[in-house]
Amino acid sequence: MSTPTRPLSPHLQVYRPQLTSVLSITHRATGVALSVGAVLLVLWLAAAAAGPHRLGPLNAFLGSWFGMLLLIGWTWSLFFHLCNGIRHLAWDVGWGFELPQVYATGWTVVIASVALTALAWIAGFAAMGG
Repeated sequence: MSTPTRPLSPHLQVYRPQLTSVLSITHRATGVALSVGAVLLVLWLAAAAAGPHRLGPLNAFLGSWFGMLLLIGWTWSLFFHLCNGIRHLAWDVGWGFELPQVYATGWTVVIASVALTALAWIAGFAAMGG
């Protein structure tokens, strides 16, 4: 049997990323990040229940620059996934399928997720008196 010589399907290297594809991939990635973050949250709760000898090291890690980066990323993932999920709900009822609306709502999701993340962290630091 010979191998047929037919053209291969174009792959990611051929296409220029578009907002719609980037948002779709990011929505999936933030879903995974939220799942991983939920495991971290459960570990933190278990450490808190176990007492200060278990909670201290975890709090030290979460208070480090890397831990804070993870927490900020997790917060952004939450808000991005929430905003994009609302966008998908609008699509489920048939709203926003015209191309200008798709791009407007896409950029709204990006801007809103960054703004909500910033507001959440500012409110959190204000509540702690910092």
